[in-house]
Amino acid sequence: MLADDHAIIRQGLCALLNADGRFWLVGEARTGREAVEMARTLRPDVILMDIAMPVLNGVEATRQILAANPAAKVIIVSAHSEEEYVERTSRAGVAGFIEKQAPIEMLIAAIRLVAEGKTFFSPAIAKRLPKDSDKSQGQDGLLNLTSRQAEVLQLTAEGLCNKQVAAKLGISIKTVEKHRQQLMDKLNIHNIAGLTRYAIGAGVIESSVQLNIV
Repeated sequence: MLADDHAIIRQGLCALLNADGRFWLVGEARTGREAVEMARTLRPDVILMDIAMPVLNGVEATRQILAANPAAKVIIVSAHSEEEYVERTSRAGVAGFIEKQAPIEMLIAAIRLVAEGKTFFSPAIAKRLPKDSDKSQGQDGLLNLTSRQAEVLQLTAEGLCNKQVAAKLGISIKTVEKHRQQLMDKLNIHNIAGLTRYAIGAGVIESSVQLNIV
């Protein structure tokens, strides 16, 4: 299964994998939330997951997928290879991580190994893997958030107002306000700009995302 918000990337990967002839693509997700729902329904052997996606980023989507199905195998395929992303995805439980710049042969090898129950991290990513994940895990405030709070955090940081967040998630505006207040209490942050800065620093959204902060 593929999860990437860029149609060109999805179509390119689909064509390359189909051309190989050893894989069966069961679904394509455009957002992290779609990936979670699709993985729950389709239960694919391997999931290729981007990090920066709307509604729910790939790290949180991976957490939710593995929480529902610990046997699922997720390979991150992302342009983001900075240490913070490698650390967070590793703690989320991914089975592999490859840069989008990597050759298709490396991706195919990764899929086959991960499907067999092994792990695969590209050489550049392997160097950045955390050496003490248990220690760092307790320092990640994101791990203390519920899945819904993580969704509200990302959408808020992307500049959506309460009404827009409610519409995206299919919940009431009052429920959004409740989740946002719980976010602020847990993270000890008291305004929207602070939540946005936290989301950028934690890698929930990219700093290049266009934000509407007032």
